[in-house]
Amino acid sequence: MAVTRREAGAAAPVDYETLAELRYQIRLFMRRREEAARAAGIEPQQYLLLLQLKGLEDRGPTTVGALAERLQIRHHSAVELIDRLVERDMVARRRDSLDRREVSVTLRPAGEAVLRKLALYSMEELRTEGPELVQVLRRLMPGRARARREQRTARTGGGGTQ
Repeated sequence: MAVTRREAGAAAPVDYETLAELRYQIRLFMRRREEAARAAGIEPQQYLLLLQLKGLEDRGPTTVGALAERLQIRHHSAVELIDRLVERDMVARRRDSLDRREVSVTLRPAGEAVLRKLALYSMEELRTEGPELVQVLRRLMPGRARARREQRTARTGGGGTQ
C-alpha cells in the first residue's frame, strides 16, 4: 500500500476526540441493537443475518457465501448461524439443483416477523439518536462541501459561463 506525503509527513492534525466520539456513538447504537435482538429472543449476529438476507432479496437467491461476506465472518460461521435460524424456522436453506455446492437461504415468516420488529425499532432509534452521529461524522469530514462542488463542476464541464 502506497503512503501519501500527507500520511508520511504527519502534517495533518488528528482529531482524536472526534474519532473517539464517533466510535462511541457507533458502539452505543450497536449495543442497543444487540440488546434489542436479545430481548426479541435472538442473538445479535442472527439479527444481522436476517437483516442482510432481507436487504439482499431483490438481487436474487442469497447464498451462504454472500451472507458471510456481508457479515464479514467466515463461511463456516455463517453456516452455524443459518443452522440455528433453520432450527427456529426463521430461514430456509435450499441447494441449487444444478450445482449442489451452492446453497441459498430465504427468510421464513417467523424470521420476517422478528426482523420487522427489530428494524422498526432501529429506524425509530436512528430518527432520535442519528442526528448526533451525523454531527460527529460532519466534524470529521471538513471540506466535504468543497469536494461536492468540485464533483458537480467536473460533471457539468466547468460550470462557468463562456
